[in-house]
Amino acid sequence: MQKQDSINVLGGVLAPCSRDPLTGFFRDGACNTCPEDQGSHTVCAVMTAEFLAFSKYVGNDLSTARPEFDFPGLKPGDSWCLCAGRFLQAHDEGCAPKVHLEATHQRALEIVPLDILLQNKANA
Repeated sequence: MQKQDSINVLGGVLAPCSRDPLTGFFRDGACNTCPEDQGSHTVCAVMTAEFLAFSKYVGNDLSTARPEFDFPGLKPGDSWCLCAGRFLQAHDEGCAPKVHLEATHQRALEIVPLDILLQNKANA
């Protein structure tokens, strides 16, 4: 699998999202992507209790540890490379998490308009 260029939604170099917990489609700590990343794990989002409950409700439990997949489970405050479509769905439902724009891959813009990402910008 060949990574696409590591460019963020602002046109700069893609910043790291999280190394603890280790995130990303490639589990490299960044929201890098490639054509094989069908879910577009490109939005660096800061987890909230509200978003984690929403995600579990719609069928993707991110808060429960899954040791067999080396997944610790997420808690509020953790940063995570979220699927762009799930982020947009959460935005539409009024429970989108905050986003680190510098760590959100430009491919997210294929699904999420920049103005929506800007509305949910995390404080630096």
